[in-house]
Amino acid sequence: MAAPLKIMNVCKKCSKFRSIHRCFSTNVYLNKGLVLGVYEAETKGDPVDVASSPSAAYFNKQTDGQLASVLKLATCNLKKGGSRVLYGVVPGYDITAVCCLGKRGTRYSKQEGFEEGWENIRAAVAGGVRALRSVGETQVDVDPCLMAEAAAEGGHLALFEYDELKNPEKRKKRVSLACLTQHMTASDPASVENVSSLWQRGCGKAEGQNLARHLMEAPSNKLTPRAFTELVQAKFANRPNVKVTVRDRAWIEGEKMGAFLSVAQGSREPPYFLEIVYKHPQCTMEKPIALVGKGITFDTGGISIKPSASMDLMRADMGGAACVVGSLLAVDRLGTNTFVHAFIPLCENMPGGAAIKPGDVVTARNGKSIQIDNTDAEGRLILADALSYAETVNPCLILDMATLTGAIDVALGSAATGVFAKSTETFNTLQKAGSRTGDRMWRMPLFSHYSGQVTDCQLADVNNVGKYSRSGGSCTAAAFLKEFVTHEDWLHLDIAGVMSNKDEVPYLGKGMAGRPTRTIVEFIHMISSS
Repeated sequence: MAAPLKIMNVCKKCSKFRSIHRCFSTNVYLNKGLVLGVYEAETKGDPVDVASSPSAAYFNKQTDGQLASVLKLATCNLKKGGSRVLYGVVPGYDITAVCCLGKRGTRYSKQEGFEEGWENIRAAVAGGVRALRSVGETQVDVDPCLMAEAAAEGGHLALFEYDELKNPEKRKKRVSLACLTQHMTASDPASVENVSSLWQRGCGKAEGQNLARHLMEAPSNKLTPRAFTELVQAKFANRPNVKVTVRDRAWIEGEKMGAFLSVAQGSREPPYFLEIVYKHPQCTMEKPIALVGKGITFDTGGISIKPSASMDLMRADMGGAACVVGSLLAVDRLGTNTFVHAFIPLCENMPGGAAIKPGDVVTARNGKSIQIDNTDAEGRLILADALSYAETVNPCLILDMATLTGAIDVALGSAATGVFAKSTETFNTLQKAGSRTGDRMWRMPLFSHYSGQVTDCQLADVNNVGKYSRSGGSCTAAAFLKEFVTHEDWLHLDIAGVMSNKDEVPYLGKGMAGRPTRTIVEFIHMISSS
């Protein structure tokens, strides 16, 4: 008996479908979808090569070669990242999204600075998963595509939606993903175990980044500094390897964090200082990795107020804090053998009656006085005190993340995170981590040339803006922070350029990006392993 088979061609730009009908033998199908990876044809215009994909070759054998016949019709001119949705093709699945992984054998690209083949997998799987969700599938098996970690990341990152505040009827259905392993030989359980382990690693990293995205998307009236601390406490409740400590205004005053307090004083919302410690029970590290995240839950600019256009995006000005929390969640979920101590100053920057004013001078925790000529350069103020305090735990290195300057967006756009590093060796490790995750790092200068522009100050030891105004804005911001760090292994990540995603990273979709969470997780793993 033959049944009509519908083949749907998914257009990547408009997500519309073109359908073709063909006859194909019937099978028993589960109420489940499949994302199946295939490689581009070697010759333009040819169908995809089924034999080059282990999973596709397996299912082709299961169907006595009929899968190859269908794909010959359905996948001509299928390009990297594109998908075809097929009904009733693969035994055991009612719908299959065939996604193109690009050219077979694609590896590390020196030009792009990342593992291009892995990035292709993330993008292709993301397209396949979205295509199946759009036709109503809620249970999906995903082809590991010879790199299960990347496949898991692409699939789970693509499914992220911040729609909890919408009417339930308008929310997208949740989709459950599982790793396809049935095409692997039963005689090689080690292979199945290894693939499953890599899949879980990808799931953990994606979960961490999605948590960062969730925090960044949350409206500032829903995620105040206090609400942020409560959410973190709830997230790590009953996690034996994680300790969360919340410090209040009295503690902050006791630590003489005058720079931090000066930013917080314009808001009715009280400031908090959050500490999170993760240590694996078998970890032998004596000195922790210190992570510091900027936690401005909303930034109006203060008295130096921002333009109203797009100010709503400043709900994500705590992106550094969000990525720190997301990284720690992933580290804990993956059971990484490491020791991490995180520091997050949390407050709002508002133009209230008690707000700091241009020309005011405050004293930071380390005793240096700061002339505040621009109240919209507030992130560096709260980080100054947080970095000073982080040194008290004698860390092996300090890494801070902050949506600090628009200048880094002008310089790099969304292609990479700008990194200011004292240690070339540590930066090289971070850069390698970024090449593996596809979330790249680019080194920026920490020249004394920029330090002179913030220490040449009329009223205090240091000015919170460079004397040449906008010139080298991200560099003078880093130079300012350098005045409050004595540690020889310090990295400052300016993540303002990668804060949100329009369509640049295909597996993230539009909205807050949560970058570079996965790179930090990989970096921590690499540092701890070494």
